[in-house]
Amino acid sequence: MTVTQDRPMTYAKMRGLVSFFSALLKGKKVAFSDLLHKFVSSQQLCQHLDPQKFLQRQSRPRRQKEEKGPMSPVDTETSQLKPSDFDYLKLIGKGSFGKVLLARHRKHGGYYAVKVLQKHMIVKRKEQRHVMVERSVLLKGLQHPFLVGLHFSFQTPNMLYFVLDYVNGGELFFHLQRDGSFSEPRALFYAAEMATALGYLHSLDIVYRDLKPENILLDSEGHVMLTDFGLCKEGVAIGGIMHTFCGTPEYLAPEVLQGHPYSPAVDWWALGTVLYEMLYGLPPFYSHMKAEMFENILHAPLLLRGGASQAARSLLGGLLERDVSKRLGGSHDLEELQEHPFFASINWDDLLARKIRPPFIPKVTGPCDVSYIDPEFTLQPVPTSVNERCQANTTNEAFPGFSFINPVEYVAAELVS
Repeated sequence: MTVTQDRPMTYAKMRGLVSFFSALLKGKKVAFSDLLHKFVSSQQLCQHLDPQKFLQRQSRPRRQKEEKGPMSPVDTETSQLKPSDFDYLKLIGKGSFGKVLLARHRKHGGYYAVKVLQKHMIVKRKEQRHVMVERSVLLKGLQHPFLVGLHFSFQTPNMLYFVLDYVNGGELFFHLQRDGSFSEPRALFYAAEMATALGYLHSLDIVYRDLKPENILLDSEGHVMLTDFGLCKEGVAIGGIMHTFCGTPEYLAPEVLQGHPYSPAVDWWALGTVLYEMLYGLPPFYSHMKAEMFENILHAPLLLRGGASQAARSLLGGLLERDVSKRLGGSHDLEELQEHPFFASINWDDLLARKIRPPFIPKVTGPCDVSYIDPEFTLQPVPTSVNERCQANTTNEAFPGFSFINPVEYVAAELVS
């Protein structure tokens, strides 16, 4: 297959609906000194959260997340959130089962991306398991600087609500659509942060399975944030296998297309595909005809044109290796990528600590700046259905145990109520 220079924008236009929710980190809820004073003076609140842990949490920027186990939710029977706890400001994305909105918490003022899903559509398509897996993965201690995190989840008779980190630097898809391709240093930086996030998921025996530019967001400082964990698979250790056919066609590994058992190495193939697209403007085996694209993925030679360094071409060749036993990352996961010459300039500890300055910093003026979000969404009115009233004693047999409140968020909300 011949890859030409004049196709990136055409390809981007053909990619269909930009399934976006992205945005800016939530603002401070209250001044820390006031919060701490109220916190330590309240015996009731001290029973909810250990003060030392609270101090440790508040002493770090939100985006420098701690790697630790999942938090224990507070009693959702007595502290249930409801849609009316938020002001819904802008529509910022759409998906198969609902919408994503920029919202502000009415009590403590934090900004969030609220993903609102229609239960009847999920049940009709028998996707309950994927929704609950997404919630489970978000709670699997995903305190990582390059992963979107969950703050709350709750439900009404007809809707499910995920209240997530809001970052508004735009999807990687948006920036590729605008720029066509990236310089190698910029692509290297994004690939390194993505690799770190994928390696972290793999360390928790989670396979992401849906890496693509639409699911890679940039925050207001220009760092990568992976989102949308609906296709994740839990409980797959390095060397483990899966069989389910899922993912986005351009980024599917050959073993998935062939229906063969597959492993976490599918994520490294997808990373190679995204890196190739960042450098060359197109996925490596792209065709507008799916059958031809699948055939290319299975059999076409990998074309590595000039313009990329030898190290970049070597990395692409290692990640886009059809033989899984030879694929880079297939045996020792992230460690293999970290040792590759392409990443020789990366200090991985500094990267994880967000000490490396991103090559591109989005120009956003504040939480309500949606200039990097497709106007197709932001110019539409906020649907009234997102403010559905909660009803007491409503049964939720299809989604038991869905509701969650991060204890730190609960404490902060109570302090300003």
